[in-house]
Amino acid sequence: MAYYLGIMSGTSLDGVDVALVDIKGNNDFAVIAAITLPFPPSLHVLLQRLIVKQHCDLKEFGTLDVALGQFIAHAVDDLLSRQGISHNDINAIGSHGHTVYHAPEDELPFSLQIGNPSVIAELSGITTVADFRQRDIAASGQGAPLVPAFHQALFSTPKQTRLILNIGGIANATLLEPKLAVIGFDTGPGNGLMDAWIERHLGQAYDRDGEWAASGQSSPALLQQMLTDSYFSKAIPKSTGREYFNLAWLQAQLDQFAQPIDIVDIQATLLSLTVTSITDAVKQYANNTQGLYVCGGGVHNKQLMQLLGKELPAVTVCSTAELAIDPDSVEAAAFAWLAYRTVHQKSGNVPSVTGANRAVILGGIYSA
Repeated sequence: MAYYLGIMSGTSLDGVDVALVDIKGNNDFAVIAAITLPFPPSLHVLLQRLIVKQHCDLKEFGTLDVALGQFIAHAVDDLLSRQGISHNDINAIGSHGHTVYHAPEDELPFSLQIGNPSVIAELSGITTVADFRQRDIAASGQGAPLVPAFHQALFSTPKQTRLILNIGGIANATLLEPKLAVIGFDTGPGNGLMDAWIERHLGQAYDRDGEWAASGQSSPALLQQMLTDSYFSKAIPKSTGREYFNLAWLQAQLDQFAQPIDIVDIQATLLSLTVTSITDAVKQYANNTQGLYVCGGGVHNKQLMQLLGKELPAVTVCSTAELAIDPDSVEAAAFAWLAYRTVHQKSGNVPSVTGANRAVILGGIYSA
């Protein structure tokens, strides 16, 4: 066995996903086990505050960086204990960390993740690969999305044009068309705005099955206003995050709308925004898609999945479970695969996706 661990804390801010992957080669791998550990309330509050406020003092930032690193190391221990596997049997950990700010188009571009990899390597005793996005940005790329290379290795087939759609806090799509270069980009909001809105008004972390949204009426006028945001018409390559699509963005939209609208109808409109921005992107960049395979938390939103199928009647819309991989473990598994690539001195980005000027080896290696 050639075991690697992938760690992902996504824009939904629900916890840490850990995947144990057996990797024997670029296209020869299998997900052995995966778990999600919810953030302790204290850590969740600190992460949420940092992301929403977008500023903090240095002590707070450093403390949170270490605290998240410790929690990730705990998550590693948890999974390996459940599987009865020794830490010594793991070749490397690929830890994405948690993105607190993503600014690939600033004058001095960067993408900042926390979850201290030195702490992870020291506490776990396992070589850790981290800071995956910065090298692609240094090569003039967006630094995101990075999962399309993994999607290509795992899901591509000469028999079908496939779109792999990850719906986390932000949604990203990967077009796998036989004999053509891979295309991938962030379509815009996934679950993030809906999660934030229901948490503010109902105190719930997410809208289970989209039931609250389904009980309201989407506003066509508000939806069309939201879709005039320049991100949606921007050409690819492009990427975004919660530093852009957040409650402040939504409040600005509502202030501009200046018409009375019930809070439940806003939730319904946010669901429509996610669906429409995804389907518009499919029609623009992937109109020959035959199969759309969804992973990430959004796959569990029944209303979201039904609306995607309704808006794309000529496309088979289903979960990546149909391709024999749990939709909840795809992203974490991707960072195990990227760690494998890095420790073997192989590139991990896809320039046709990120816009980088060349393929580069991603991340830094923190030896055990």
